[in-house]
Amino acid sequence: MNMSQSEKRKYLIQYLLDENKRYKGYEIPTDTDEQRSLLRALMNVRMPDPISSDFLDIQDEYLKEEIEHGGIIDIEELSPVKSDDRIILWQGDITTLKADAIVNAANSQMCGCFQPNHNCIDNIIHTKAGIRLRLKCYDIMEQQGYEEPTGQAKITPAYNLPCKYVIHTVGPIVQGKLNEEHCRLLESSYRSCLEIAEMHELTSIVFCCISTGVFMFPNDKAARIAVDTVKNYLDRTKTIKKVIFNVFKDIDKDIYSDLLTF
Repeated sequence: MNMSQSEKRKYLIQYLLDENKRYKGYEIPTDTDEQRSLLRALMNVRMPDPISSDFLDIQDEYLKEEIEHGGIIDIEELSPVKSDDRIILWQGDITTLKADAIVNAANSQMCGCFQPNHNCIDNIIHTKAGIRLRLKCYDIMEQQGYEEPTGQAKITPAYNLPCKYVIHTVGPIVQGKLNEEHCRLLESSYRSCLEIAEMHELTSIVFCCISTGVFMFPNDKAARIAVDTVKNYLDRTKTIKKVIFNVFKDIDKDIYSDLLTF
């Protein structure tokens, strides 16, 4: 049976509501934006429990159409910085980029952000990729048997995102004064992502601003570590052809612009 986007959205919401007795009697709002917000929240808080293939199939159809409608940007259409044709600086939503891999700033549990509608990159990536991503991350962590160490990374399929893979890395959290260990671990995060990309023969990778924002790593120092680590690695690899530094805030765009000018 063919379903409209509205019908798919309502089906997904109702399924998730029916899963939990606490939501019994909850009515689906009529407003489209409120429905989108509710669906995202329900996906965010859902534990990585088994789920029906029917739900996942309809979810995938819904998310792919939502993402396509929102616009997909092929990195081949982006211009490199003048100082290095292997590096691109781009401001916008990382989940819209068509590349081999995008990098997610994850927490040590590696299963996404459980805070409803939180605006962190971890939440946004998991929301747009869909529930399959949390299930995959959970399986990986169950097999590992311990939380992901800071500075390390894991790779998963991207599911409904336009990229092929998501590389999840745990960056350092700066509590108090920035020290050399924070810097070493941030460098390790970038290097671990590049190593995984090379191991899987990926030719392009998109980095977010790892450990800045709520992780409290100073933006300027984090950018310097990112640029230096990436440039040093690119000089040693023949596999990775393009690295995109994705920024969202104007302050980060200005910082990276200055660093990449020379």
